[in-house]
Amino acid sequence: MAPERRPGAGDRAGAPWREAAVVIALYPGASGLLFPLTLRTEDIAHHRGQISLPGGSREPGESLRATALREAWEEIGIDREAIEIIGELSPLDVPPSGFRIKPFVAYLAERPAFRLQEKEVAELIEAPLGLLVDPDRRRMGERSHGGETFPVPLFLVGAHEVWGATAMILAEFGSMLRRELDGKPPSP
Repeated sequence: MAPERRPGAGDRAGAPWREAAVVIALYPGASGLLFPLTLRTEDIAHHRGQISLPGGSREPGESLRATALREAWEEIGIDREAIEIIGELSPLDVPPSGFRIKPFVAYLAERPAFRLQEKEVAELIEAPLGLLVDPDRRRMGERSHGGETFPVPLFLVGAHEVWGATAMILAEFGSMLRRELDGKPPSP
């Protein structure tokens, strides 16, 4: 789900990456597993108005795993005692904002009592896990950056388009799920 040309790639000129972590927090719903996505407000510094996974910047002395759990608590109220990290995905560099994101996959035994941090989260979106393996949920769209328009792959989640880093992270997880469903061993 990475665009053919990623805006800002190559523009870093040796600048250090800012470390961040996100979490795909799976929990049971009426028709299968769900995970939360957030619509970011227009009041935040980076990726305004975009759909994202709960997550954010690493604090000094904090592990990336702890960052993911803290941010899930701060942004949408997921209790750190109720969530269990069950896996990790590949780190992803996001050139426009300078973040290197470490994704984690976690499980909750029941739906959390969500509490949104209103300054950062405009809307909570409960997405079905099955959308990650549904080819009908993938499309090509267009985005602009630096005065240039370019094509981007995206997922459709209800009325929302999930693209960029979040789509790339979800695509990796979806690829792992498809291999499991097909009974194939993961590729190295």
